[in-house]
Amino acid sequence: MTAPKPPTVPDVYIQRLNGLLKTPGRKMIGLVGAPGAGKSTLAAALQAAFPANSQVVPMDGFHLANVELDRLGLRHCKGAPITFDSVGYVALLSRIRQQLPDEVIYAPEFRREIEEPVAGAIPVFPETQLIIAEGNYLLLEEGAWQGVAPLMDEIWYVDIDDALRTDRLTSRHQQFGRSLADAQQWVKATDEPNAQLIAATRTRADLVFRW
Repeated sequence: MTAPKPPTVPDVYIQRLNGLLKTPGRKMIGLVGAPGAGKSTLAAALQAAFPANSQVVPMDGFHLANVELDRLGLRHCKGAPITFDSVGYVALLSRIRQQLPDEVIYAPEFRREIEEPVAGAIPVFPETQLIIAEGNYLLLEEGAWQGVAPLMDEIWYVDIDDALRTDRLTSRHQQFGRSLADAQQWVKATDEPNAQLIAATRTRADLVFRW
């Protein structure tokens, strides 16, 4: 099945990135927002706008595996900041920031169909000028998360109507096997507390993105 074509990013944002890319060297931008805000959609759209010199490196690849969440007793809050390897994520971004000319760096990817991260799924090439990082907690100022922002050239907050966002989340959870009631409960009990935490970081973003 062919993946749907990403939407077109408004010119004002493309022009901003063009300005950033006029200076030499690697550039790293972060896309942050609540669950269901459309971060991965925007990342794909930006990558499509700069196909020759950009790559997407999602934070979601650093989800802890389900077996580890079970060991820690955290399966019920999967998606919260403590359910990610934040130290590993910052270490990867630091390596990407300082990538050597002859080095390929491998990043993990989260596969929703199995609800697990897969190691080494994304090769990051040294010639890539624009790295697009996307995730929930890029602006969080606690623990290892506070090491993300200093590695970025810019971080954009992806804004969306809350009702639309929660509808999207509910549909996503149903798509991957939850009943309607279970999906609604997960959004209320797990996704929304995370969304409120992320919303509190909005003022630290370089700009607020809206379609």
